[in-house]
Amino acid sequence: MRCPQCGFEAASGAAFCSRCGTRLFFPRPETRHEFALSKITVSWWTFFGSFAAAAALFAMALAAMASREQAGRQIAMVLFVLALLIALAAVISQRSTSWSITSERLIERRGLLSQMRREVELVDIRSVEVTRTLLQRLFGIGSVVVASAASADYLIRMHNIANPDAIAETIRKARLKRLA
Repeated sequence: MRCPQCGFEAASGAAFCSRCGTRLFFPRPETRHEFALSKITVSWWTFFGSFAAAAALFAMALAAMASREQAGRQIAMVLFVLALLIALAAVISQRSTSWSITSERLIERRGLLSQMRREVELVDIRSVEVTRTLLQRLFGIGSVVVASAASADYLIRMHNIANPDAIAETIRKARLKRLA
């Protein structure tokens, strides 16, 4: 390998020129490729009450539609639109919050029109806490709270997610792999 500074023929594999001291070899930093491990959304069981209310309003709309009066049909249309709005609000609410676990970070995304994104590096995670109320246990959902070592106030709360124990274990394993 020839030195770009002085032109001296250096030994192959040498990092510096033995004559002038110029760096010959620039080591490339280790490239780490980040990859997705899991994408998490709020469980549909969270919106069971909304869908039940929409179904009840839809049934009342059908009953009002069966009446032959004009006022009954107008009430049916109002009930039908209200049922659709409740169901649509539940779907939008479910789609507006998600969490992603990658090989490097835990990412929280909230919002539909205006969005908020919060990230915690896996090496900065201090603790992972899983809580499940009795009702959550019946439906197979729970909440996971991830605390950052960077700040006591910096928490990522994943409420009403399916299989919270497996999610907590995925975070723990990814963190240990990242620290290794």
